[in-house]
Amino acid sequence: MNTGTPVPDSYYERIDEHRYKPTAHAGGAWDPDEQHFSPLGGLVVHAIDRHLAGRPDTGLALARISYDILGRPALDECEIRVETIRPGRTIELLEAVVLIADRPVVRARAWLLAAVDTSAVAGGPDDRLAPPQALTPWPMASLWPGGYIASLDVRPLAPPQAGRTTAWISTSHALVADEPSSTLASYLALVDTANGIAVRQPPTAWMYPNVDLTVHLHRQPEGHWTGLDTTVTFGPTGQGLTSTVLHDLNGPVGHAQQILTVRPIPGQ
Repeated sequence: MNTGTPVPDSYYERIDEHRYKPTAHAGGAWDPDEQHFSPLGGLVVHAIDRHLAGRPDTGLALARISYDILGRPALDECEIRVETIRPGRTIELLEAVVLIADRPVVRARAWLLAAVDTSAVAGGPDDRLAPPQALTPWPMASLWPGGYIASLDVRPLAPPQAGRTTAWISTSHALVADEPSSTLASYLALVDTANGIAVRQPPTAWMYPNVDLTVHLHRQPEGHWTGLDTTVTFGPTGQGLTSTVLHDLNGPVGHAQQILTVRPIPGQ
């Protein structure tokens, strides 16, 4: 998106209550004229946060969000509508729909669960990743095009391998210009990057875009770094799976799964 004017240091600009304009920083990796799904996924959570802010605090926390990508998210203004599907005092289900040119391109459902003190019984894997400050940045833009990838600070714990990489991701760009976003929205705005950090085949020869993203959280992430411990698997009949253990600086926070459609690029 080249308008001849300076690009703000954000992925989106607000148009009105429900509509947003993507900047060049939201440009996709498979097609720079599309939105990369990662910041769009974060924008959905930003819209959910605003929906929840318009009512009394219920003490519920987002524990799962599942996105279905219904069509090409063009690098054009989008509208996000949020509604409550299943209200409740301890369990609630919300749905957000992203529309571009009046056509649904993403449908997301988020489960909110009661936030109570369960520290006495908390437990599970707690291995922490090596912190990012001492790690060498990886120029991910040398492998993938697009404004979104160019906007990232990517720091792998070891040189990326085919189908297996662990890395920290961060960005200095705001999600929406001139307005704050929650830590959760900013964190989730980086999770879809997982499908690009552990490439199993060169993206110049094979396509493997994800058609969904599902995130489960057992605690709310903190800080400005998203840790991705990612494994990519290709099956023998055109399907693939990107599986990620999600981290913040304090340890694991949950898991993400992305189903892939795998196919060769014609002529390669």
